[in-house]
Amino acid sequence: MSRTAQRRDALRATAAAQGLDAVLVTNLLNVRYLTGFTGSNGVLLVRTDGADLFGTDGRYTTQAGTQVPDVELLVDRATVAALARAAVQRGIGRLGYESHDLTVDGLAALEKVLADAGGAELSSVRRAVEAQREIKDDEEIDSLRRACTVADQALAELATEGALRPGRTELEVGRELDARMLQLGAEAPSFETIVAAGANSAIPHHRPDSTVLRDGDLLKLDFGATVEGYHSDMTRTVVLGHAADWQREIYELVAASQSAGRAALAVGADVVAVDAAARQVIVDAGHGEHFSHGLGHGVGLEIHEAPGIGQLGAGTLAAGMAVTVEPGVYLPGHGGVRIEDTLIVTDDEPELLTLTSKELLVL
Repeated sequence: MSRTAQRRDALRATAAAQGLDAVLVTNLLNVRYLTGFTGSNGVLLVRTDGADLFGTDGRYTTQAGTQVPDVELLVDRATVAALARAAVQRGIGRLGYESHDLTVDGLAALEKVLADAGGAELSSVRRAVEAQREIKDDEEIDSLRRACTVADQALAELATEGALRPGRTELEVGRELDARMLQLGAEAPSFETIVAAGANSAIPHHRPDSTVLRDGDLLKLDFGATVEGYHSDMTRTVVLGHAADWQREIYELVAASQSAGRAALAVGADVVAVDAAARQVIVDAGHGEHFSHGLGHGVGLEIHEAPGIGQLGAGTLAAGMAVTVEPGVYLPGHGGVRIEDTLIVTDDEPELLTLTSKELLVL
């Protein structure tokens, strides 16, 4: 049985436990997770009796035949409506749907199609597939490893070649980092690369602009590579030229916080407690107000996915979860430091996937 078939069986069991006859999966990433389909129009009907149905339009008939060979195919441009009608025609009485994915108008349209076709009761399955996606299998973890390796190598090459130097702009550095990841095999950057120099490094999600890198600047680089649909996420902060005492001080503080956060990653650990383990280090140093975001998040087919590790998080960690640990201290008008890794929670020590050194690098 394929990985995707096993995943559909897991969703099938969830549907059966909720008294549903089938689940209509409309979120494209969830469709990809359950079938392997990478096109831009795909909907999946997972039935509790196993007679699943995959829908797409004529552009993807050949692709669907290759990527989804083990599910009956229905070709129709109005894919959601076509699968909904087919569900009623094939005896589905209670249909689960992804309420977080459908718009208000989309839900109204779905209800009308079902009514016109003879009627079926709708029930939200909420984020049932996302809950499955929290635990990565061996192949997913391997894709994450390779994505992290690409990012590690790209940064190492730029640093070795002197690309991170005064006189260049944030935009130039960001574009070169993106290009290098593509050259090394990434499908795309994981997200819009953050390059933040000097006072801009105090802005957690600064967008790179024409700011010129200067001697003495903190330079924050937050970036990642996408490999086989899976994202890496890493932040490193370096100093250009000469590091001032205050820069070394906050760097060492963030490094200590990040180490505490990594050490707290364990099977069964509450995500709020993991955040607290890292945050308390910064609070005790008097910089609690300068750490303004959560400690980390899940990463996989999306750059931000469950679980969220923060003060408002919920739940516990489990083996196979891919998460980030990324504390920061940001001093407005001066500069900031963030250090971030991607890791896999295991029954033993967490596996570190982003291997670039976290020693303070002065270039």
